[in-house]
Amino acid sequence: MSDEQIDWLTPDELRVFRAFNRAWEAVSVRLDADMERRTGLPRTYFDILWRLRRAPDRSLRMSRLAEITHSKSSRITHAVGRLEAAGLVLRVVPEGDRRGWLAVLTDEGLERVERAAPLYARSVRDHVLGPLTEEARGQLTAIGETLLAHLDPEALPDAGDKEGKP
Repeated sequence: MSDEQIDWLTPDELRVFRAFNRAWEAVSVRLDADMERRTGLPRTYFDILWRLRRAPDRSLRMSRLAEITHSKSSRITHAVGRLEAAGLVLRVVPEGDRRGWLAVLTDEGLERVERAAPLYARSVRDHVLGPLTEEARGQLTAIGETLLAHLDPEALPDAGDKEGKP
């Protein structure tokens, strides 16, 4: 295929995409670094602990945890294994149901994630919300919700999001 046949992005399209992509990469790097430095937890581990905290009985099937964190099963298995070694999570086979493992947040894990949550919120404010005007926040919300509705319609915000919690 020659260059003339390729449907290249226009300069405006490229600018929009690059601005979004580069900004999100920079935000991700900063949030990751802040979480690691302030809490000793990688942001991905914080996310796992937070989702377990919000789950009924503080537990989720490993397969569901992989699904909602957009991770591969092997990555979740590794991460939960590390969290289990740290005493923050337990892996158990559900009673009467041998189809898969549950990841269960321990009391120590609950305490750790609740100590980390305000630090995460501060990092989000510092690196995402703080630099934006109210108008820009509204625009970013609309953009994010539009893209999410297009890419993952089942991932709409839930009530916990309205409480200002991660």
